[in-house]
Formats: sequence, C-alpha cells, structure tokens
Amino acid sequence: MLHANPSVLVIDDDPEFRDSVGRLLRSVGLNAQQFSSVSEFFEAEPRPDGPTCLVVDVRLPGRSGLDLQRELTAANRHLPIIFITAHGDIPMTVQAMKGGAIEFLTKPFRDQDLLDAIETGLARDRVRRESDEVLAVLRQRFDTLSPREREIMIQATSGRLNKQIANDVGLAESTVKVHRTNLMRKMKARSLPELSRMVDMLKLTPDKPPRS
Repeated sequence: MLHANPSVLVIDDDPEFRDSVGRLLRSVGLNAQQFSSVSEFFEAEPRPDGPTCLVVDVRLPGRSGLDLQRELTAANRHLPIIFITAHGDIPMTVQAMKGGAIEFLTKPFRDQDLLDAIETGLARDRVRRESDEVLAVLRQRFDTLSPREREIMIQATSGRLNKQIANDVGLAESTVKVHRTNLMRKMKARSLPELSRMVDMLKLTPDKPPRS
C-alpha cells in the first residue's frame, strides 16, 4: 500500500479552477481526483491506496470545507487538508489550522506554494500510514499470544524479573522463562527494549492487558 502512487483530492465548486489544479498536479506526476462539493466527495467515498491529501475550498455550496474537516475528524479519517479561499479571514484561518490543516492559501496563489503544501501533506500522510501498518502487524502478533504470554510480556516490560513474575502468577521460574522465550519469538522482538517499545505502541498496561 505504501508504494502506491500518491493522490490529491481536489474539492472546489469552480470547474475551471479544479481543472487547472488537476493539470498542475498531473504535470508533476500526481494522481488528481476532483469533486465539486463535500457531498459529492462523501458519496464517492474515495479511499486511495497510497499517501493522500486534500485541497479544499473553504467556501462551498452546502457543507463548507471546515465542515468537511470536522466530519473527517469525527470519523477518525486523518487526511491532511490544504485549505484555499478567495475570501479568507483570520478567525477562519485560525479554526482551520487548529483543526490540523497543513496550509491555508488565499487565491490567487503561486503554483509552487500549492505544490510545496501538497508535498508536506503527502509526507505527513505517508508517515501516518507507515505507523498504522506497523501497529497493525504488532496487533496481529499480539493476537497469537496466549493469555499467560500476554501477562508475562506486560510484566516483563514493566521491569519485573522472572523470579518476581513467577511469584506473582504462581508459576515456576523455569516456566516463566519458557513463556518469555515463546512470546519474544512470536512478537519477533530481539531484545527487551524492543519488546517494551512494542508494548508502548500497543498501549498495554500492567493493570488491564487487552483481550482479543
């Protein structure tokens, strides 16, 4: 998925502007998809496989660009957004940037300013997707652990020694060592610090280990 071509989704009610941006993006090798409104965007439900960012006019018929930003956030869809407008003001800009926008450009703007903002947005989305893929792999590995292995994994990465863990869970120390060896192999962790980083990414705690 990470090697798929990047995509830029353009939402603007001005067809000439959309076509102009589309041509610009294609001239630098970027895939461009165009939408005339927020409603059209959601009806199409575009889910590109590769890194993606949005170029969105703030003022649109029906739902605004800021409405789109809020709806994406509520749906836990973290797509980088570059806002554009011919009628911007400071409160609007502040709201957009607080919502996590990459840039707020006022028409007319330089092509290079838009391309620079898009490059930043695609880079941010690429990092997010890489992190999501790593986390998905870790969750798959964690799901292969037995309840006892999960318990020992969490205790070991919280600083407990094998002898202490054995006393806590009522096992022989040698059995705890076997469990630790098995869980390290299943998690593909080469060291305890690496396993600890995995635990942090999975947001596991000694008190409430998650169950699949």
